[in-house]
Amino acid sequence: MVRLYIETNFLMSIATGRHSQPYNLLSTPPSSVRIAIPSIRCMEALSALEDELKRRNRFENELNLQISQLRRDVTSPYAPSLLFHVRQSVVENRGLLNNVKERLSQALDQLAAKAEIIALTADMLQTSLNTAFFEKEPTDNLILCSILQDASVHPTEVKVFLSGNVKEFGALDVQQPLRDAGVEQYFRTTESFLGWLNSQSTS
Repeated sequence: MVRLYIETNFLMSIATGRHSQPYNLLSTPPSSVRIAIPSIRCMEALSALEDELKRRNRFENELNLQISQLRRDVTSPYAPSLLFHVRQSVVENRGLLNNVKERLSQALDQLAAKAEIIALTADMLQTSLNTAFFEKEPTDNLILCSILQDASVHPTEVKVFLSGNVKEFGALDVQQPLRDAGVEQYFRTTESFLGWLNSQSTS
């Protein structure tokens, strides 16, 4: 059995439509894979959604300002056409925002059904306060401590970590404690993980 640790970027790549493979993996994981995610990452994904909502709302506000300006232009032959397209952009922006919310909701629903959510414990919190793997990223520090502690209680499973957050989790001084805890592989993309998984089944 392979224990696959994922984090927020995995969920947001589904919500924003950046990749199709993460949702496929989450909705239909191979029988040999057990997906696990620290519970705090679910909350973080919702916070990321809130940020996306704010960005989209700011964009709509700017579009509405442009609409107001274009409606006042009664002489330009281009204004009516541009006004039409900007109005259409408002509609499309709202549709995209609803789509992002829907995709994240579906991902979280699949997560609840198919994955193991690692509960935050007092020991994890205390360890993160006492050990600064990320001095400027306390949330990532807590996530890493959660994964390290969870990995230690699953000694017989093959453990791997998938995260597109390469700057933090791909660093050598982070990879070493992961390996010490038995997390043998680090993958940047779902495709690279699936390629590795397939190679294990054929070797």
